[in-house]
Amino acid sequence: MRSVIRLGAAALALVAGLTACGGERQTAAGDGALYNSGRLSIATGNTTGVYYQLGGGYADLVTKNLQGYQVTAEATGASVENIQRVVRGDSDIAFTLADAASDAATGKGAFDSPQPIRALARIYTNYTHVIARADAGIRTVADMKGKRVSTGSPNSGTENIALRLLKAAGLNPDSDIKKQALSLPETVQGVKDGTLDALFWSGGLPTGGVTDLTTSLKDDVVFVPIDDLLPKLVAEYGPVYQASTLKKDVYATAADVPTIAVPNLLIVSDKMPADLAGNLTKILFDKQAELAKVHPEAKNISREEAPKTDPVPLHDGSKKYFQP
Repeated sequence: MRSVIRLGAAALALVAGLTACGGERQTAAGDGALYNSGRLSIATGNTTGVYYQLGGGYADLVTKNLQGYQVTAEATGASVENIQRVVRGDSDIAFTLADAASDAATGKGAFDSPQPIRALARIYTNYTHVIARADAGIRTVADMKGKRVSTGSPNSGTENIALRLLKAAGLNPDSDIKKQALSLPETVQGVKDGTLDALFWSGGLPTGGVTDLTTSLKDDVVFVPIDDLLPKLVAEYGPVYQASTLKKDVYATAADVPTIAVPNLLIVSDKMPADLAGNLTKILFDKQAELAKVHPEAKNISREEAPKTDPVPLHDGSKKYFQP
């Protein structure tokens, strides 16, 4: 059953503010019957992640600006689960990491065959966070052997990249670590309580749950660099994985931390009408400044980069929108 996001107080105030100052809806829904009777759902992610915040804001903006449509946002396990929800018809729009979407489009990894998905746009970039308790003695991913590690929610993009990083470091995720597949809120609490030694997380900057952890524990947690594992990931999975850094001012670390970045996509079913897909894409860019009030990562959505979704096909409606 679909569940509507209960936004935190701050995010709810921002979304309410967007509604209050919006005026009349500006975009027509298109000709013919409303897709799914005018009710759309957006699959997002963990409740303290960026997908969750932006999904709530985007749902509000689409409802306000697309005549005849009511849009809700759902908390989920994120990327892989979100793709599965779109394919089943349980969700209409979804946030996903590009590596998981690439697997879905080509029938690899968690997907036995190519999945009928299309992209509305490439959006902002996710950064891989690998964090350990300072007293756990973990300074590389290989040091996680025998440790209690959260690899993220089941069927999430975090879990996908966590398992790949562990294997690249020469570890068997099922036998060499004490693996726990936990949501970000559960993971943060586990690190705070000392029931976990380390965590993986893939998210935008800053991620609220990570800010909570680093603010609470300060020097009792350390960020683990993973740039040494990038060549192995690229060799096996392609250039969807990119070198990047977590800048020291994001989480008040002593220095920048080398990491790995992956783009995000907004995806839909290939059955979505072209006019609706085009209007959803148009709202994303027409209302980008308002979406950035919900979370600053929305500022990093680039119209120039947005159509670059290969190997996930761009939806015909979005393709028409991006044409000069």
